Amino acid sequence: MHFDTGNLYHIFNQGNNKDQVYIDNEDYYFFLRLIRKDLLPVSEILAYSLMPNHFHIMIFTDERCKTMIRQGGIIIDPVTNAIRKILSRYARSVNDKYGFSGSVFCQKTKAKCLSEMQNKTVDPFYKQDYYFNCFKYIHQNPLKAGLVDSLEDWQFSSYLDYAGLRNGTLCNKELASLYCSYRTESFAQICRDMSGMNY
Repeated sequence: MHFDTGNLYHIFNQGNNKDQVYIDNEDYYFFLRLIRKDLLPVSEILAYSLMPNHFHIMIFTDERCKTMIRQGGIIIDPVTNAIRKILSRYARSVNDKYGFSGSVFCQKTKAKCLSEMQNKTVDPFYKQDYYFNCFKYIHQNPLKAGLVDSLEDWQFSSYLDYAGLRNGTLCNKELASLYCSYRTESFAQICRDMSGMNY
């Protein structure tokens, strides 16, 4: 993984061997606290969804991404370092809590540069649509996976904040409006609509 300044990224990883990574509600909350502690200081978070065996996070990288960090014999960007710390701390906590051992997540976290994909076309409608589709995809994940009958029932995503049902402070709604066409009045209805393009 490598993160450059001024881009939107979709970050995701799943449990090792597709195993469950969040066992109880406190595990989800602990992971979110790690995101706030380690990732939020070095990037803007636009959306997230924690699922029983994987997670999705959409971020925007700004000037804070330029300050490189030395970790042992390598130099990495702050976002890569934050993801590394989150997964490492979470794994230690879960292993201690449940008596597990070894890796909790897959070794390689994936990060799709949405901005890079947008820049492949000159069509401004397509660019806006691509960001929006990822934003919608992340929020629809619990419904598509059959975890809930209504997105309002899944508390471990940013959906409730964007739908105006919770006053969360993890996500940057202004950037979501700018890049992902987020509008408070239409967001819930758009996410309920499972038709259309898949991300």
